[in-house]
Amino acid sequence: MYEFLDYRACDAMTDQPVTISPEATLAQAEAIFEEHDFNALPVVDPEGQLLGVVTKLDLLRAFRFTEEAVFPPYEQIMKRRVSAQMTRDVVTATPREPLTRVLEKIVDLGTKSLPVVEAGRLVGIVAREDLLAALRRAVSGERATGPI
Repeated sequence: MYEFLDYRACDAMTDQPVTISPEATLAQAEAIFEEHDFNALPVVDPEGQLLGVVTKLDLLRAFRFTEEAVFPPYEQIMKRRVSAQMTRDVVTATPREPLTRVLEKIVDLGTKSLPVVEAGRLVGIVAREDLLAALRRAVSGERATGPI
């Protein structure tokens, strides 16, 4: 189990994660959620810079009932751009960040995943499942493979 102390985010992350453009529609985001059973998608510009994250919860927030819109028009809302609904202030990890710290962030925030960013560019994502897999590998004695 002590091997886990040497693990870094890069040892557990999924590199080249599925992303979405800020210009994509909420309907496109929902289709990706359904296809991959994701709960969140990193929103990136053409150069791979992380702009935010859109989650299923963000999608549901678009349908909040207000005094102005007692029954939100589904088709109209689903045409909105991801950039209008995404979370911009995103907690991230770095590739060399200790995996113990990534685990703490995910638990403290109650989030299902964290984008991994280097120089503002998205390089991966660490999900709860990735952390559990890394813990299993560490218990079996597997050493970290990434840069320390």
